Order: sequence, then structure tokens, then C-alpha cells
Amino acid sequence: MQFYHLIPPLLTQFLVTAAFAFVVGLEFRRYKQINNYIHHFGSARTFVLIGIMGFLLFELDNSRLLYLGGFVSLTGLLAMYYWRLSAEGMFSLFSVLMALLVYLLGPISLSMPSWFLVLFVVLLVLILGEKPLIHKISDRLDNEEILTLAKFLILSGVILPLLPDRVIAPMLPVSYYKIWLAVIIVSGFSYLSYLINAYFYRSRSLLITGILAGLYSSTAATVVIARRSRGTANAGSIVSSAIILATIMMYARLLVIIFLFDRAAGFQLLLPFLTVMGVSLIAVLVLLKTSHRKSSIHNTDIIEHPLELTTALLFALLFVLFTWLTHTVTSRFGSHGLNFLAVVVGFTDIDPFILSLLSGKFSVAEPALVAAVILASGSNNLLKAAYAIGLARNRSVLPGTAWLLFLFVASIIYALHWLT
Repeated sequence: MQFYHLIPPLLTQFLVTAAFAFVVGLEFRRYKQINNYIHHFGSARTFVLIGIMGFLLFELDNSRLLYLGGFVSLTGLLAMYYWRLSAEGMFSLFSVLMALLVYLLGPISLSMPSWFLVLFVVLLVLILGEKPLIHKISDRLDNEEILTLAKFLILSGVILPLLPDRVIAPMLPVSYYKIWLAVIIVSGFSYLSYLINAYFYRSRSLLITGILAGLYSSTAATVVIARRSRGTANAGSIVSSAIILATIMMYARLLVIIFLFDRAAGFQLLLPFLTVMGVSLIAVLVLLKTSHRKSSIHNTDIIEHPLELTTALLFALLFVLFTWLTHTVTSRFGSHGLNFLAVVVGFTDIDPFILSLLSGKFSVAEPALVAAVILASGSNNLLKAAYAIGLARNRSVLPGTAWLLFLFVASIIYALHWLT
């Protein structure tokens, strides 16, 4: 460690710049060989010289005029190279732009954090080495996906910073900022599950469906899995395993969301939620191990396109409604009324209720809020059990239904014990 401190920082930055330029040059040479490009300038040594030149010119002159002159000179040489290629019918600017980006390694090494330099180099190497993957993604990415990404950026990067972070009214002890932040977080989970479903697991097994759809909505996953299993004689334990996996993802999603809104409540719910997830995963493994049949159910497309404006507005309205209900109930009936409300809300969409519970300022103690979250999630398991039995109408969902009922009873017992 002492020897490391004896090395001048300038020497370290110089060596790192030369080494990274060499790595990019090697990957660039490999890129040319794979794509059978005959006309190309230099080799890995050329990239090292470009990186060293950018480093020295940036460091020698504080006014950066030397660096600017070097940039103009390099651009002129590359323009001559491009003009020669265009005369032969080759119009790609890729090589030219890559050389100019390597010229930036020196200034980045000297003036920016080391993590950004590493990220910059890794990105260059990935662009050079993953051409087939990039083309594959660009071919599958249509205009609708670009519009979806634009919607998410507008929701999170434009609307959210403009909203005030102060309480709306005494009867609505939550801010506009917290309401829209909840919309963004839930929409983000939906968007993530949608992207995984659309580009990685479009044709998938029922277990993958339970995981991905559970990240989106465990209730919706249970409904569709139960419908798909109706009349399927060889479903075995796969259906119940998929239903339990969807519930596991519900607890994982809730835990992440709760930590984002209220870290104290997140730490208090960490042990019970992780216990439920761990024990439920063991139950899934036992079911799969004891099952001697394989399910023929595939391609259960239940994840719809997210980030619709009507969906976001509906979630925001539900958030406001549950905030008002929670404030009214806690003001009049205290923690007992909140517990009753949590059980009832479990038969609806629990995400806006839990987020409003953690975002608002209510006249109940922290243990009552934690117990309400546990009761709502447990009551939602009872709803999913009813959906599974009513829609499947066969024995394939019985183990999963029994497990959901067990989780409901365990949630009631744990919440009552927590309050005492």
C-alpha cells in the first residue's frame, strides 16, 4: 500500500490511458477481422498513439488550445481517410468516430473519476464486440418501444421534478411528489417485467410466467395461470409451483418498494418477508421434486404493455383514495380501524394502499403501519387462493391454494403478535 502511494498520480493516469487505448485498439482490430474490412487505418498501436497524444496535449496546455489543435488535426486526417473510403463506395463513419473517442481517453483520465473512465472503455469494447447483439436488438425494437421508453422518461425525468413535495391538505397527508413517485416506481417494475417478457422469454414455461408476471402483478398471474390450467390433466405440481412463485415475486417487489419509501419500515418487514419468500421457495422445490409430470402449458402472455397514461392516472387516483381512507379511518378508529381496512384492501390492488400508507403522515405508530402492510399482503393471498380454486376447477391448484391459505393465516397471527 505504501509503494502504491509512491507512484505519481500523473504516471498512473498516463499508463492507464495507454493501456485502455491498447485494449480498445485490440478489440477494434478484431472487429475489422471478423467483419472482413480490407481498408482500415493502423492497428492497436495507432490507437495507443492517439490516446497518448490526447493525454499529452490536454496536460501540456491549461488553455486546451493544443488539445483543440490536435483534435482538429486528427479530424482532418480522418476526414481524408473517410473521403478515400467514400470514393470506393464505403460510407461508414464508425472507424472515424471510434478514433475520436479514443482521443478523449486522456482528458477523461485526467479530469474525471476512475469509475467513469472504466465505464467509458467498457462501453467502447461492448460496442465493438457485440455488433450481432446490437443489430438483433435494433431489429426487434420497433417504434412502439421507443415511444414507451419516451413515456417513462417523461414520467420520471420531466413531470416528477416539477411537482411540489409538500402535504396537499390535512385530509390528504401526502404530497404530489410522493404520489407521482409511487406511480413511477410501480410503472418501473411493470416496464422491467414487460421488457424481460418481450425480449428474453416470449415463449416460456409456466414457471417463468409465474416469476415474470408476479413481478408485474401476482393477482393477475394467479388468475391467468389458473385459467390456463383448467382442463389440463397433466399439469401436475407445476401449476401450484407457478402460483407460489408469483406470490414470492409479490413479496420481493413489495420489499423493494417499501425500502424506497420508508427504510425503517423496510428493515422491520425484512425478516418476515424474507422468511415467507424462503419458506415458499422451499415449498416450490418440494413440489417440483415430488412431481413426476411435466406441464404442457406454455406461452401464457399475461404481461400487457405498461406505461399507459390511463393506467398511471388510475393508480394515482387509487393512491389518493387510499390516502384519504387511511387518514379517515386512523383518525376515527385508530390502529384497529387500520387493521380492518388493510384486510379489506387486500381484496383489491394493495400497491397503492401500501405506498400511500408509507408516504403519508397518519396518527398511528410505526408498528401499526407495519402490521397493516402484513395484513394487506396476507389478505391478498386469500384473494388469490379464491381465484385459483374458482378458475382452475381441478386438483392441480390445490397445493398452491393450500399454501396461500397458510400464508394468510400466518400473516394474521404475525400481525396480531406484532401489535402486542
